[in-house]
Amino acid sequence: MRIPSRRRRLAAVAAPAAVVALLASSCSADDAPSGVAETLDPDEKVTLTVAWWGDDDRAARYEEALDLFEEQHPNITIQSSFVTFDDYWTARATEAAGSSLPDVMQFDSSFLREYAGTGQLLDVTPYLGEGDDAAIDTSELAPELVDSGAIDDAVYAVPTATNTWATFYNPSVVDELGMEPPSEDFTWDDLAAWTAEASKAGAGKDPALYGANDYTGVFWAFLQHLVQEGVTPFTDDGALGFTRDDMAGWLRSGDDLREAGAFFPVKRAQQLAPEGGFTVNEQALEMSWDNFLAGYAAGSGQDDIAMLPSPSGSDGEKHMFARTFQMAGSAHTEHPAAVAALLDFFVNEPEVGRIFGTSKGVPATQAQRDAMELEPGSVDERVVQYEEEHADDITEPAPIPVEGFGALEAEFKRLGEELAYGNITVDEFVEQWFSMAESQLA
Repeated sequence: MRIPSRRRRLAAVAAPAAVVALLASSCSADDAPSGVAETLDPDEKVTLTVAWWGDDDRAARYEEALDLFEEQHPNITIQSSFVTFDDYWTARATEAAGSSLPDVMQFDSSFLREYAGTGQLLDVTPYLGEGDDAAIDTSELAPELVDSGAIDDAVYAVPTATNTWATFYNPSVVDELGMEPPSEDFTWDDLAAWTAEASKAGAGKDPALYGANDYTGVFWAFLQHLVQEGVTPFTDDGALGFTRDDMAGWLRSGDDLREAGAFFPVKRAQQLAPEGGFTVNEQALEMSWDNFLAGYAAGSGQDDIAMLPSPSGSDGEKHMFARTFQMAGSAHTEHPAAVAALLDFFVNEPEVGRIFGTSKGVPATQAQRDAMELEPGSVDERVVQYEEEHADDITEPAPIPVEGFGALEAEFKRLGEELAYGNITVDEFVEQWFSMAESQLA
């Protein structure tokens, strides 16, 4: 039996906001390793630091997986840490300023260009290949999934799972409203009409029930809409691919619903935080990533939360995309070969699929999908079925976010709340957001 204390958790370090600005100056992309793959020495004693964001449930899954990795690699010891999503990136910004990121870290494509472009992430391209001879075996990964972690032909993050945009609805709330859920071929106009009808039907309830939150204030919903209309949200060189008019048109599609008070009230949503209208059973529908199903079911106490695809675009097609859940290594690690071994483990080890299930999304490799214990009607089974049933609708590449995407998304959310309160107009929203974006990108 191994001694449980062999691995210790490291405390996350909080960072002042100004430290984020140091990312760009901490090092350049030219400081990254030369791209020569090192070979793992099974006799060399190695310690790797590993970090992720999440809750205690995710931490338990990581600890189980990392225990298994240490058993398979007796020469490697793991030191692990985890915090919430927001605190996670604050801690990473502090470390990046000192070129001291964790050796391996859970990663989000929203930050890929920001960290890869400043030479903070390990270029794993030399370690990629197909078969047992490759340090990171990509034989079971679809090419587009590998490309999701690439910038300028270099791969900086490997996909471990996929998430797809979904329209969740609560059958109990829909029934209480005396309605049927939208059909799978619904459009954005259909969604607006359904939301208005649902909120009107729920106005006399105690508490009042609503059809949906203001989805026009959700950045990823806006990006899905752009892709459906043939607009590439971000260019290859990291600039915006959409215009002020594109954003204004999207926001104005919610004007009538906001004026009628048909969206779930932002004031009530802030009172409920960190819960939301959907999880307290006061809102019938909400859009997010499909791996949120477990959290929605647990939060609402409703085991039958169901999923529909995204509303269709103006041509009647879904044009959906899969977003990858990623792991990445530090460009400044002293043990790149060991990092590659751990990344391969997270991608290909079947037991990792069993341990995590769909808590991070549907596993990216068939071996891990096969290893999942899919009990009939379970959350894992329903998420897998959702992606399988709508595989033909997932036809577009996921947008690769611009540098500073996280800040742009946060500003979109903040302005959406101001718009919901009536403190700003659509034109003011657009002008403020683009002013911030242009400053950020400059």
